Amino acid sequence: MKLIIGLGNFGPEYRDTRHNIGFSVIEELSEKWNIPLNQTKFRGQYGTGIVNGEKIVLVKPLTYMNASGECIAQFVNFYKISNQDLLIIYDDLDLPTGKIRLRQKGSAGGHNGIKSSIMHLGSDQFNRIKVGIGRPDGRIPVVDFVLTRFTENENPFIDEAIEKAANACEYWLKNEFINVMNLYNGK
Repeated sequence: MKLIIGLGNFGPEYRDTRHNIGFSVIEELSEKWNIPLNQTKFRGQYGTGIVNGEKIVLVKPLTYMNASGECIAQFVNFYKISNQDLLIIYDDLDLPTGKIRLRQKGSAGGHNGIKSSIMHLGSDQFNRIKVGIGRPDGRIPVVDFVLTRFTENENPFIDEAIEKAANACEYWLKNEFINVMNLYNGK
């Protein structure tokens, strides 16, 4: 069983913002794997299905970004998921727009959703896909920048990043995460 969680803020005003790239990847997987996100539990919207013989749970926390770990820990505990079968997808300011980077552990790097996840899981050792959203040029504060939508020029890069992240998730179903990292990091 694999638990794949995308971070974001719930509500129409946050749809397609930079901070919601994790939600965008979950929505892509939901469509690709025909797993509707039509259930709620533990303050999360989720769906379950079977892909390549593996039970999959896709989750979008409804807690807002800064409390994501509350939802994540409840799903992990309910399904008795080990950290090696958990994958969290989120935005990263330090990556160029549209780049992805996979990691198995590490600090929150200033990301409040990951800070919450580490705190509630009691560990920084879990699989993650970071999707680059770029960094503001200094005229706009970071807290405002992450809530902006991508520009017309950025959209093709973001669409490609969402597809790459979804493909990495699918590859993970039949491979160790270290092999997924080796294949997808640097792309």
